[in-house]
Amino acid sequence: MTLPDSQQALRDRLIGQPLPSTTLPATDGQTVDLSRERGLCVVFIYPRSGNPHLPAPAEMASVPGAKGCTPQACGFRDHFQDFAALGVAGLFGLSSQDTAYQQELVERIQLPYPLLSDPTCQLGEALGLPLYQAGPIRVYGRAALVIDNGRVAQLFSDIPDPANNAGQVLDWLRQARC
Repeated sequence: MTLPDSQQALRDRLIGQPLPSTTLPATDGQTVDLSRERGLCVVFIYPRSGNPHLPAPAEMASVPGAKGCTPQACGFRDHFQDFAALGVAGLFGLSSQDTAYQQELVERIQLPYPLLSDPTCQLGEALGLPLYQAGPIRVYGRAALVIDNGRVAQLFSDIPDPANNAGQVLDWLRQARC
C-alpha cells in the first residue's frame, strides 16, 4: 500500500521514537502511561464512538473517516486472543471522549480491553497525529500504533476500512516476528 507523502513522512518520523510520558485515564479505572508500558502494545485511535441512545454531533460529518469507530473496536475485540498469542501485552483504544462516555461502549459491545481518554489530545499533539476540530469537539483522526517498550514500532494512518484494521495490525505483527 502506498501512503500519501504526508502520512509516509509522519510514519518515517515516528517509527523508533519514544512516546512522551502522558498519563491517560482508562475505562478499567486505572491510568496508563504508554511510554512506560513494557513489551508490545497496540493502540487503535478513533475519532468518536457513537451511542445508540444519543444523536451524533452534526459537526462529525466534516471529520475524515469518522464513521466506523464501533466496527474498529469490535475488530480488535474479536482478535483479542490473536494479539495475545503474538505477545501483545497491552491492547487499548484511544479517543478524546471522556472515560464515562467510553464506558458505555465497553459495556455495550463487551470489550476485553480498556479504552483510554485523552480529552485534550495531548498525546496526539506530542506525536503530530492527525487531529480535527468539529465545532466545539476536538477529535483524533483514525490511526493505530504498535508500541514496543515505549517506542513507536509502527503507525497505521491510512485506514480505509476500520472493521479490518485489527487484521492489518495482526498481519504486520506476524511479518515483523518472522
